[in-house]
Amino acid sequence: FPSHDTSTTWSDISAGHNAHSLARKTDGTLWAWGLNYSGQLGDGTTTTRSSPVQIPGTTWNDIAGGSCHSLARKSDGTLWAWGANSDGQIGDGTTTYRSSPVQIPGTSWNDIDSGISHSLARKTDGTLWSWGYNGQGSLGDNTRTNKSSPIQVPGTSWNDINNSSHSLALKSV
Repeated sequence: FPSHDTSTTWSDISAGHNAHSLARKTDGTLWAWGLNYSGQLGDGTTTTRSSPVQIPGTTWNDIAGGSCHSLARKSDGTLWAWGANSDGQIGDGTTTYRSSPVQIPGTSWNDIDSGISHSLARKTDGTLWSWGYNGQGSLGDNTRTNKSSPIQVPGTSWNDINNSSHSLALKSV
């Protein structure tokens, strides 16, 4: 990790699919660097950064870098996203690009993952939610229509998620 402070303790990392990186420190701060032409770093700019810049906030708990967008969950269960949004992958009900974190509706988010142009998140009640690009049915809703807000994937008791150009989820039986 790029750092000039040898006392820094990094606790979580995520590599975006298109040359940007996210890292969380043990103090709950979130840092990003790399390409930023869509605002995927979340620092309020579209300036590419060769060293880490801090994203506002101090209670970040989980991170996921997509192709040109990023997701992060705070310790209070709220979910935030920023970056490219042409397919609704931010999940804020729009297709507007965001260079700063915006909150995704809902609470009790527990597990997150971001794919190339879509996102997945699981809530503490075991429900699974998806949004963004759905051209090949990646969202799991039996359609091929993009969604700019989270939609629930049928079923409950989802345990684990993984996302890239398609989605995977593990369900408890």
